[in-house]
This record gives sequence, structure tokens and C-alpha cells, in this order.
Amino acid sequence: MQNDEIRDAVRSVIGSVAPGADLAALRPDRPLREQIDLDSMDWLNVLAALQERLAIAIPEHDYGRLDTLDAIVGYAADRLANPTADSARVAAAPDEPPPGVEHRIDGVRVTLRPIRPDDVARERDFIRALSDEARYQRFMATVGEMPASQLRTLTNVDQRRDLALAATIDREGREAFVGVARFGVDTSGAGCEFAVAVADDWHGTGLAGILMQALIDVARRRGLRTMEGFVLATNSRMLKLARQLGFRQLPDAESHETVRVVRSLQDQPL
Repeated sequence: MQNDEIRDAVRSVIGSVAPGADLAALRPDRPLREQIDLDSMDWLNVLAALQERLAIAIPEHDYGRLDTLDAIVGYAADRLANPTADSARVAAAPDEPPPGVEHRIDGVRVTLRPIRPDDVARERDFIRALSDEARYQRFMATVGEMPASQLRTLTNVDQRRDLALAATIDREGREAFVGVARFGVDTSGAGCEFAVAVADDWHGTGLAGILMQALIDVARRRGLRTMEGFVLATNSRMLKLARQLGFRQLPDAESHETVRVVRSLQDQPL
């Protein structure tokens, strides 16, 4: 595929996600999100559609590089010319958690990285800072001070089987959590259950979508077949995000207060 064909494919995908965009006026060397009204979820949809349209893999840790039309075309051309590069990298260490990945959200540098055992204090401070409503939505129970034993459980994770990610920022010279996402593999070994929480002042920034997409990408690479979660029926923000990410909503047989959301990780949502 020639560069002009790739460029046309990128424009077509952007047009499908942002129908009102003036594609002819796009400057190839300027960040696309400065030229088109695309929120973080729209941008994830663009990248997902490009992977399907061009039949290439775009690892989550490369998302931050693909900010201009020229960058996307060059990246895609390289992947099409070297189709085995990504598969070889993944095959070398299929169970490794992803390395630190940087994003720019509303001008703030956010790093996604695996949670470590030495993150106990950061996890504690993150949970403490959540509003009562946010803590209830995350744990589905009234939670006060998290016991030290539970904090150790949340931070001492076997990242080769399960996954726990933190979104971190620099806060006055110290690393601080602004979001946490994780999945645990079920007893069948074929599926996993996710949980995600974002600091109150980061709601609406697209961070939850970025964290969820990172979970989905890793679970899919590890060969898991399904992902599910349980969301409070009153948590409209999370239910909307789940729909955008291709999750189906099902009644929770054990509680009318929660909704079970589930999707396939094999090619298409359930």
C-alpha cells in the first residue's frame, strides 16, 4: 500500500468518527486533535478502526506518537513493510506487563505503568482522595480507611497472570496516582474481570477510556477470550464508556443494583 493510499484511509476513518471534520483542510504536520473536535474516546476509536482497516497492530504504548497525519502515515507504512515486527516482539515475552506509557491529557503528562509492591502509600493516598461516591462505585461498599493488608493485596500483584495499572502524574515533585485499572483472570483461565477508578477531578478527561483500552489490549495479547465487570446501575458514566468499548450490558443475577458488562476479546465484541 502506497503512502497516498494510507493517507486516504486515515482521512476516511477520521471522517467516519468525526463526520463534520473538514478533511481537506487538515495540515499533515499539526496535531490532529488541535484541528478536529475529537475527545479521547473518539481518538481511541480512530486508532482501533485504523488497525482493522489497514490490518496492522498498533500497540497501546505507541498511541502517543501518532498525533499528526504524517506520523500516522509513516508509522503505518513501516508496519505494512515489516508485518512481523510486532508479532515477534509480543511472542518474545507474551506474559510481561506493559512498560510505562506516556499520554498527554489536557496538557498534563500522564504515565501508565504496572503497579508495584512499593506503591502502597500511593494507592492509599489515591483511595483516600476519592469522594465517598467514587469509592462506593469502585468497591460497591462503604469504604473508609483501607486496611494495610488490603493495600498490600492491591499492590502486590502477579503481573504475569493478572494486571494492575496506575495512571500517574508528577504532583509537586512526587509521583501520584490519578487512576487505577486492573483485571484478574478467572478460574477457567479464559476470561477476566476488570475494575477501574479515576480521581474525581479527572472525570471526563478520557483517562478511564485509556485505562480500559490498555486492559483490553493486554488481555487480548495474552489470549484471554472474554472480559467482564460489574457496574452500579446508577453509574451512568461507566455504563456509557462500557458501551463505547463494545461491552454488552446484562442483568446481574445476584443484585438488581449492579449491571454485568461483558465483551469478547476475540476480534469482535459480543
